[in-house]
Amino acid sequence: MVPGGVDRSGTHRVIPHLVEFIAALARRHDVRVIALRQEPEPGGWMLGGAEVRNIGARPRRLRALALLSKEHRRRPFDLLHGFALVPQGALVALAGRLLGVPRVVEAPGGEFADLADIGFGGWRRAPGRFWVRVACRGAAACVVGSEHALRLAQARGVGAIRLPLPLSPDVWPAQPPRPRTGLARLAWIGSLNQVKDPALLLDAALALRERRLDFRLDVVGEDFLGGAVHRRARALGLDSLVTFHGFLTQGALREVLGRATLLLVTSRFDAGPRVVLEAASLGVPTVGTAVGYVDEWSPDGARAVAVRTPEALADAVIAVLGDEESRQALGRNALVRLKEHDCEHVVSRWEAVYRQAAGRGVDRD
Repeated sequence: MVPGGVDRSGTHRVIPHLVEFIAALARRHDVRVIALRQEPEPGGWMLGGAEVRNIGARPRRLRALALLSKEHRRRPFDLLHGFALVPQGALVALAGRLLGVPRVVEAPGGEFADLADIGFGGWRRAPGRFWVRVACRGAAACVVGSEHALRLAQARGVGAIRLPLPLSPDVWPAQPPRPRTGLARLAWIGSLNQVKDPALLLDAALALRERRLDFRLDVVGEDFLGGAVHRRARALGLDSLVTFHGFLTQGALREVLGRATLLLVTSRFDAGPRVVLEAASLGVPTVGTAVGYVDEWSPDGARAVAVRTPEALADAVIAVLGDEESRQALGRNALVRLKEHDCEHVVSRWEAVYRQAAGRGVDRD
C-alpha cells in the first residue's frame, strides 16, 4: 500500500525508486499495489508488471481496507507491505490483524523526525507519534533506508532495520568520474520546500560568488514555496548563476547530473536522498548537509557539513573543487558504495525479510 508515486505514465508523479522496486519484485512475485491518492478518482492499471488499484475517492482509508479484504478473498495475500507509516503502515497494521496476514512497514520519509519550526515530522505531535507506533506495533519488521534514519528510529524506541534504497543499473548505469574542465557545474535536485532548505543553497551560492568561484548552479525540482526561492535568487543577484529547471523526468535529470561537477544537498532531514545514488552512478560526488547517505558516506564517499551552515557548505565545496584528485576519489568511492544499492540485490534482501515475516506469524506483540 502506497500513498501515490505510481502514476500510470511511469515517468511523471512517480517515486522512481519505488517504481523500480515494484518492477523488479513483480518479475518474481504476484505484486498488487494499492495507491490511496494517485488520481482523484478510483481506477486501475498495470505498472512494471504489477496491478495498481487507485482508491482516489473518499473515504480513502475505509475504501482501502474494504479493497484489501476483497482482494484477499479473491487471491489470498501472503504478506502486506505498507510504504510510509502514516496512514499506509497503520492501515496495513489494522488489515493484517483483521485478515490474519503478516505485515512489514517501511519508513521512507520523516516519520521519526521532529522539526517543529517548519512543522515537519511524524514525531512532532502526539497523534503522529500514536499512529507511527500503531504502524510499527505487531509488524514483523520496520524498515528504513539509511544508517542516519536507523539511528533516529532507534532513538524513538523503534527496533527498525536498514535496507538500502534501490537503484536500477539499467536506468542508471555506473560511470567513472570525469575530469573537471572549465567552470564548476553544481547541481541541486529536490522539491523546493522547507525541509530541503533551498534558502541554505542560495546563501551558500552567495558565499561562493563572494569567494570568486566560477560556477553555475542547476536547480531541479517542483516548487512548493510559491516562487519564493526564485524571488530571493533575483534579490541576491544570482540570476546569471542559477538556472531553475522545475520538474524533470529521469532522462532529463540524467542529462543535468551528467554534466555536473558536484551535487549539493542542503536538506535539514532526509532518509536518502535517492539523488545521491543517481549522482554517484554518474561519477558525480556529493557535498551536503549531514543527512541520509551524505552522512553515511562521509568523509570518503561524500563530504558532509552541519545543517543550516552556508559558510561551512561553501568551504566544503571550495575544498573539494580545489583538489581534483580528491574530488575524483570521492566519486570513485561513491561508486563502490553504490554496489549495495543495486536493485536486484536490494530486492533479494527484501525477499529475505518477507520470508522471515511470513514465517513468524501475524503478531509479535
